[in-house]
Amino acid sequence: MDDKQDIKNMNVSSELSKAAKFMEATKPFTKLMMQYRCAMLEVKTKLDVLDAELSLESERNPFESISCRIKSPMSIFEKLSRKNFPLTAESIEKNIFDVAGVRVICSFPSDIYRIAEKLALQDDIRVVERKDYIKNPKPNGYRSLHLIIEVPIFLSDEKKHMMVEVQFRTIAMDFWASLEHKVRYKKQLACGAEKIADELKECADEIGAIDIRMEHIRDRIEELNNKLEEI
Repeated sequence: MDDKQDIKNMNVSSELSKAAKFMEATKPFTKLMMQYRCAMLEVKTKLDVLDAELSLESERNPFESISCRIKSPMSIFEKLSRKNFPLTAESIEKNIFDVAGVRVICSFPSDIYRIAEKLALQDDIRVVERKDYIKNPKPNGYRSLHLIIEVPIFLSDEKKHMMVEVQFRTIAMDFWASLEHKVRYKKQLACGAEKIADELKECADEIGAIDIRMEHIRDRIEELNNKLEEI
């Protein structure tokens, strides 16, 4: 039974790979991916501007780093197939909201909410979806703030609104998520997986507590500096 299922999965994966390669070579798909890249860069520019402005106000950069990515064709088509959507460029734009992604790594949780709020308030940005996994972590301990936003891009002959996913994490949250992602897909961890999941959840809780503690330390330091300046 397992062998038959494995063969079925291999066949599905092979067909998806063929579909992905075919679509990747078509003009509608390449044009759409170009538009997603433009939207992604538009959001990154907005965040860079916010970082420059807010760093002047507080004399420190509110985020540590920013990275961008476009989903691979195979990943896009696997998601469409899993949700039973058509394998077309039009279907991608209509149904997949995280094709373009921007990840912002902040120093402290308060910086996350500050930057996310400033970004959402810009008059050409529309927040389509907001998921706060910091205040409400996932069962496995994952913490992050996710925004799906709609941003306009200006092409040679049209103005078009595109979806971009923005993830906000602290350094500690990103460290945990990166390691959890690496061990999650290790087949050899199937035995004893429940105990490992419990340990990962404990680590996530400890990291969350460290984030809060570090923020309190920062606040005390800033309070002391303000008192010194008043003397």
